[in-house]
Amino acid sequence: MRKSSIRRAGAALAAVTSLALAATACGGTTKEDVKNEGGAAASAGKADPNAATKKGLTVGFLPKQVNNPYFTVADRGGEKALKELGSAYKEVGPSSATDTSGQVSYVNTLTQQQVDAMAVSAQDPGALCTALKQALRGGIKVVTYDSDTKPECRNAFISQASAEDLGRTEVRLLAEQLDYRGEIAILSAAQTATNQNTWIEFMKKELEDPEYKDMKLVKVAYGNDDAQQSFQQTQGLLQEYPKLKGIISPTTVGIKAAAQYLSGSKYKGKVKLTGLGTPNDMRKYVKNGTVEAFELWDPAKLGELAARTAVALASGQITGKEGETFKAGAMGEYTIGANGVIALGKPTVFDAGNIDEFDF
Repeated sequence: MRKSSIRRAGAALAAVTSLALAATACGGTTKEDVKNEGGAAASAGKADPNAATKKGLTVGFLPKQVNNPYFTVADRGGEKALKELGSAYKEVGPSSATDTSGQVSYVNTLTQQQVDAMAVSAQDPGALCTALKQALRGGIKVVTYDSDTKPECRNAFISQASAEDLGRTEVRLLAEQLDYRGEIAILSAAQTATNQNTWIEFMKKELEDPEYKDMKLVKVAYGNDDAQQSFQQTQGLLQEYPKLKGIISPTTVGIKAAAQYLSGSKYKGKVKLTGLGTPNDMRKYVKNGTVEAFELWDPAKLGELAARTAVALASGQITGKEGETFKAGAMGEYTIGANGVIALGKPTVFDAGNIDEFDF
């Protein structure tokens, strides 16, 4: 029996309409186990949920890429939250989404500047660990957001949603559009992207269900979160697999580039496309029939939660241990899950029926 249709976004998610800027990169969780010597870096100290929220803190944001509109939106959400909390915001980072060594140098810079906390979107799950552990030893609180590092290298990870939810729902969205038949491909970001690889693992697990016996994943392609490369990869997939029926692109850069290619080709309406995108990027492709449905979260809320978590950590209200709770302003109360993971919430599905209700 086929799974029921994905629920469409409701009025409870209308708050995302406050944003007015397109987003362009995505993230998720890792599956690394917490090491005994670190325990999500939460073993030092004891949480005091009644501790006063400290003011005058400095929190550094280190996105994967500073000129990436997605991270611009996310980090502005963090900046706004820090202003409300009476603390200072600063942003540093590489101009390339694949400059891992550059990210390491920026972690070191923030450590040398003795910020109180840093929020990092990791380009690679392990490459930043040595630098982040040094920051932790120096008393700096470390939050990852959008894309995680190893749990022992930070205090907490702000996940856009459950990695399993994101991976499996994207397969279901596409399967419903294909009537559960045909060859499909995945257009990802970089091969080392922690979030993308985790989601893809869950996509593959979902496809093992007998209800997908008539669907076949033929290839995972990589566009490196670059619009031109993603456009070319889409073209290459369709040339290499002429029977291709659908594409999942779990990156906002990739899905937009793929939609751009499909909308101007003979494949428009014939090859289905879904994944993670923003309403403002994808609106015209939904309205012209290139895309039926896709999903995402509110990146500004992701940045806000990262900032509020960093301040809660620096204030001693939480340490990052499973089961701890804290209040994130108007966002409400959050509970820290296993491995220090804090899930923002369920993704929103956008289609022709609701896309005009959102502006980001």
